Amino acid sequence: GPEPAGVAAETAAQDRPGLRAEFRELGSELVHYRELLWQMVLRDIRIRYKQAVMGLGWAVFMPMVIVAASLLVKYAMAQIAGKPGVEAASFSGMAVKALGWSFFVGAIGFATNSLTGNMALVTKIYFPREVFPLSAVLTQAIDSAIGSTVLALLLFTLMGVGMSVQILWAVPLIVLLLLMTAGVALFLSCANVFFRDVKYIVQVIIAFGIFFTPVFYEPQLFGPTGSVLMMLNPLAPLLEGLRLAVVEHHSLLDTLVVRVADGPQILAWQPWYLLYSAAWAILGFLGAWLMFHKLEFTYAE
Repeated sequence: GPEPAGVAAETAAQDRPGLRAEFRELGSELVHYRELLWQMVLRDIRIRYKQAVMGLGWAVFMPMVIVAASLLVKYAMAQIAGKPGVEAASFSGMAVKALGWSFFVGAIGFATNSLTGNMALVTKIYFPREVFPLSAVLTQAIDSAIGSTVLALLLFTLMGVGMSVQILWAVPLIVLLLLMTAGVALFLSCANVFFRDVKYIVQVIIAFGIFFTPVFYEPQLFGPTGSVLMMLNPLAPLLEGLRLAVVEHHSLLDTLVVRVADGPQILAWQPWYLLYSAAWAILGFLGAWLMFHKLEFTYAE
């Protein structure tokens, strides 16, 4: 006869793999298709730079445009405050954060349409569909690696930024930035399959998100409360952490308190900011990856 409802539910729960086993399966599948992922990255690079006059120069040009815009804003703010100009350290900090922001918006810009733009492949053969948004992120990472090499030469030779052990903080910060960007890319590319106006939301984020992210400025300019609110943006601690570690040589394990224009003391950095962004990056990536996998069998519909 049929099993009682309680026994059937218990059997189903035993047959259902746990999260750890599910992520292990997802990871092994992605490793199995790693060659396909790499071929997708090479394809994206060839398409991006095919018949482009500047070629790989675009990898440097886009962050420099953001730096030039932020320099203009900084100069205007300095004139209003009665200061003679923009300090080299301030310019260097903007350049570091601009490179991180350029990577993020470039990756999600390409990743959002990665599934809808390859629907012919999605509907014909099986392979892990996350290959498409992840290849967009890795392609942008290669772009940013080229840009960061040029930026490093400028910072350490022309801008007078010294070397210190605190620069090593850039490694975990970059890993977290990659994870956060990959999580957003997986989520938006999946959402764009079901809701086609997602691409317009992404355009708004790309156009105006920089004003809500501390790229042009430091969060402490908004005062004690505004500084904390600004750091609620999960990207903010990663970008500020890069600036503090690379340019200011500040250990991210230490709290930093600053005073702006003879005003009150402002908590500019605390280690909890890094843990906050790390939680968003890791949990967001795993959650987006799981959601992407659960829905990928409905993409063809």
